[in-house]
Amino acid sequence: MRLILASGSPRRRQLMEDAGFEFEVVESCVSEDAHGECESQVEVLARRKALAVAEKTEDSAVIIAADTLVSVDGQVLEKPASRGDAFEMLSTLSGNKHTVFTGVAIVHNGEITSFVEATDVYFRPLTDAEINDYIDTGEPFDKAGAYGIQGRGAMLVSRIEGCFYAVMGLPMARLFVELKRVLQI
Repeated sequence: MRLILASGSPRRRQLMEDAGFEFEVVESCVSEDAHGECESQVEVLARRKALAVAEKTEDSAVIIAADTLVSVDGQVLEKPASRGDAFEMLSTLSGNKHTVFTGVAIVHNGEITSFVEATDVYFRPLTDAEINDYIDTGEPFDKAGAYGIQGRGAMLVSRIEGCFYAVMGLPMARLFVELKRVLQI
C-alpha cells in the first residue's frame, strides 16, 4: 500500500516516522486561504490539500493531509513574520489559554474522510526577558502561534487538555483509528 503524507511539515514527517509508517511526502502546494470558524478552516484546508495530491496519484494510494491553527480569544495566530510579530503573539499567549485546531483528511479509493482535533493549551505567565530569550532561539518563526511545544517552547506551557500530538500538527492516535476504519483493518 502506498502511503503519502501531503505535507511539507518537518514535525508531521517526524511523527509519522516515529510511529513506524513507511510513506512518501508529496506537498500539495494549494492556497491556504480559508474562512469561517477555526474547525471549519482546518478541515477545509486539510481536505483541499489531500484532494490536490489525490488528483496526481492512483486511487489505491492512501493520502494524509493536515492543517493546524492557533486561536486565542477568537483571534487566529499565524506563523510570525517578524520578531515583533513573535513577541506580540507570545505576549498574548502568556498566562492565557488558547486552542490549537488540527484538521486531518484521508483520501483512499476516491473517498475522503476528515476530522478535527482541538486541544486547549495553557501558557504560564512569561516575562519580556523570557519571551525575548525564546525568540532568540529562532524556534518561533516557522510555527503557528510562534511556539513549538515539542521543543524549547515546552517550557512556556503549564498544561494541556487534549491531544499533545494535535498541537504538534498531527493527532496520531485519532489518525491511527481513522486509518484502520478507512482501510477496514
